Amino acid sequence: MASARALLLIADIGGYTEYMSTHRMSLAHAEVNTARLLDRVVDAARGFDLVEIEGDAAFLSRRADGPGGGPLDATTRAVVAMHRAFHAERRHVAAVLCPCRGCAQAEALTLKFVAHVGEVATQTIRQRRKLVGIDVIQVHRMLKNPVDVPEYVLLSEELYRSGDGLPDDAHEIAQDLEGIGPVRSWFVDVGDLAGPPPELPAPPLRARLGRTAAVAGAGLPYMLGLRRRRPAVAA
Repeated sequence: MASARALLLIADIGGYTEYMSTHRMSLAHAEVNTARLLDRVVDAARGFDLVEIEGDAAFLSRRADGPGGGPLDATTRAVVAMHRAFHAERRHVAAVLCPCRGCAQAEALTLKFVAHVGEVATQTIRQRRKLVGIDVIQVHRMLKNPVDVPEYVLLSEELYRSGDGLPDDAHEIAQDLEGIGPVRSWFVDVGDLAGPPPELPAPPLRARLGRTAAVAGAGLPYMLGLRRRRPAVAA
């Protein structure tokens, strides 16, 4: 397998575990709403390829030397765009008229990011592309960290030192990653990059009714056991 240098980015929905419920309808609607949010997040990541949806997270990549600036610039632009898309869609999800936990508590969901740049190899298994290598493991291990900011982007040292443009108050943390060892990382509150989400008009009643019906219809396969929930991202 040939290897190449790649920029690796994971967008992870926070509060997902608490969001799930043992009630079948709530679980079904939580699955549908999470899928909608992840769809919007992935669509906003211009220049990145989706590697895999991993439960409550999207794993994306692009060439480290791809067009549109260096790895750090590409990361910050993608993070800002994905964060705004997430919050815009979350507003619509929270506006549905269904009272179940999967819909009523959607507004509490957050979005965090981890990013790294390193060498990866590509495998194709049953027509599905997978990235492998120690740097793929590292970016997933970075999800388990002590950052206590609800919405942040955590950058590996390799990525952090690849360019300029981050706020001056980026915070350094030390991590001891399983199978990798001690590493240094830096995190920034996404709000310091993106600013507050733009004010959006409240969806009209007709749109809320339409979305409520769409969620109910899309959730039926989960309620009937015809579809199973996606496995969560492995860290």
